[in-house]
Amino acid sequence: MKNFKNKTTIKSPQKGLLIAALLVAQFGFSQTNSETEFKGTIGKTLADSKEYWPEPVTAPKGAPNVVWILLDDVGFGASSAFGGLIQTPTFDELANNGLRYTNFHTTAICAPTRAALLTGRNSGRVHVSGFSHTILSAGFPGWDGRIPADKGTIAEILRANGYNTFAVGKYGVTPDEDATDAGPFDRWPTGKGFDHFYGFLGSQTDQYNPDLVEDQVHIKPDGRHLNELITDKAISYIQKQQKAAPGKPFFLYYAPGAAHAPHQVATKWSDPYKGKFDDGWDAYREKVIANQKKLGVIPNNAVLPERNPLITDWKKLTPDQKKVYARFMEVYAGFLTYTDYEVGRVVNYLKESGQLENTVIFVAIGDNGASKEGTTEGTINQSLFSQGTSDDENLKKNLANIDEIGTAKGLNTNYPLGWAQATNVPFKNWKQDAQSEGGTHNPLIVFYPKGIKEKGGIRNQYSHVTDLLPTTLDIAGIKAPEYINNVKQDIIQGSTLYASLNDPKAESLHKVQYYYIFGNRAIYKDGWKAGAAHLPDSFAVKKALGKDEKPVASNFDTDVWELYNLNEDFNERNNLAKKYPEKLAELKQLFDEQAKENNVYPLIDWQDVYNRRIHNTGADKGKTLQDLVKQVTKPGSAGSSN
Repeated sequence: MKNFKNKTTIKSPQKGLLIAALLVAQFGFSQTNSETEFKGTIGKTLADSKEYWPEPVTAPKGAPNVVWILLDDVGFGASSAFGGLIQTPTFDELANNGLRYTNFHTTAICAPTRAALLTGRNSGRVHVSGFSHTILSAGFPGWDGRIPADKGTIAEILRANGYNTFAVGKYGVTPDEDATDAGPFDRWPTGKGFDHFYGFLGSQTDQYNPDLVEDQVHIKPDGRHLNELITDKAISYIQKQQKAAPGKPFFLYYAPGAAHAPHQVATKWSDPYKGKFDDGWDAYREKVIANQKKLGVIPNNAVLPERNPLITDWKKLTPDQKKVYARFMEVYAGFLTYTDYEVGRVVNYLKESGQLENTVIFVAIGDNGASKEGTTEGTINQSLFSQGTSDDENLKKNLANIDEIGTAKGLNTNYPLGWAQATNVPFKNWKQDAQSEGGTHNPLIVFYPKGIKEKGGIRNQYSHVTDLLPTTLDIAGIKAPEYINNVKQDIIQGSTLYASLNDPKAESLHKVQYYYIFGNRAIYKDGWKAGAAHLPDSFAVKKALGKDEKPVASNFDTDVWELYNLNEDFNERNNLAKKYPEKLAELKQLFDEQAKENNVYPLIDWQDVYNRRIHNTGADKGKTLQDLVKQVTKPGSAGSSN
């Protein structure tokens, strides 16, 4: 297989739009271009004419099935596959028979990660620096939340090369105003290359009463857990496809809402964890970092970052606090273990049907770091970041409603901040913190029995979510098209990991990467990283909103940049900004260049959102700040943002 190249020379002179459309519909001919050159002869009569039928497009011989699995809001230290205390036997099995990539990165929040993953391009370049939600988008190229046609998806590419394409679970990059039964549907999954879609279009949803869509129609859920629904549908799609066209390769994008809030799961999954976390989040961190060293996924000399000052020493908590906080973690753990079980159903089906050997599976354990949105006390029914009550009042409410944690009544169940830090071991900070490895550093598993010789190998190459598309194309032996549907395509920015599949010492090809999420920002180059936390942070914003006040004004010019050598200090404990000011200046300049190239400017932060400085005609300008945040965080709505 040839190495992936960003630019190709594929050209297709075309004529005969109607003929091509009929051929595509009946025989699965290439959908990359809407016209095909007619090479027959047309006379006045049939006797004087010669028919021409273009060859149906088929995948390259031996091309594998492809499964992309993307979890939601899972930190580096959660899954047992990377040393966590939450049991994920399916992920363990895939990792032990495949590869663990320990230096993989996301964007620090869900929608930008998904946009970058699907297109192989940076989130700003594909217009998703923020979200596709009405109140979180702005009328600028990097911020309108509308992925352009010249940034084609992996599904569009694979479908045009002989694959069937299916997506189940969370999509998250359809504009709110398009997400109705009236469409338009060009930015729904089925408009972006997927033959079938079953899941939800927004960013979070009730696991028992999801805002459910099949293909282009909203449908009523039947009360079963969303994980079960999407798994049944994924298996059904593959079964029907293989019955109709045995051996034809498929692409499955499996993106559950787990383990994003609301954390909802049956007690059969959460109750086995009762008592498992009674020794608290500090003990969890110590156990996990020891496990990670044994697995070889972090350096042997790694040291835990200090406990965040917002988090109380577990030993100093009251019995009531410990009781409530432990239950939150039991539910989260059960939610993740149950999700692993449902993934296992897909894997077992592929094994039992004889398809697993030639299936490449990518498992990204998280689209960002662990979520800090449960705040210090955790939430059950409260609106995230807009509770309007004190921590003591929230604790009392949570204690009184402890039996609702994880149930269908817990419409915003999210664990406390202490567990977010614990499940993010060995990194500091959390989701949304694009300046920090804690926001962007996630586990990646690659499993491919036919194509990977080593079992249980470790790979340390620096990689990014944009790399999965070119890696997949390399494995399948497919070149990126110059055109999709007659639209000339932009460059693919991701770098292939193909060489590393069977060479642990392969060069890291991803040399430069910017990060930006609502003010927090960073730039990486060849092992060096500079980042700036943007103030006021989300906790200060939440405090102000709780009092129905406007947050303190922000100033990008006063943000303090830090500098780290990740080759020697992978979890950012030694700030070198004062020691190497020239290197810091170089990287800040590089961030500016990358921001311009990738549509990051103008810099927009959470204060711009809450103060209604960004204009979107679909947003109700008459709403208060509290109404705005409630709209953002309402489960099951297209406007959910997290």
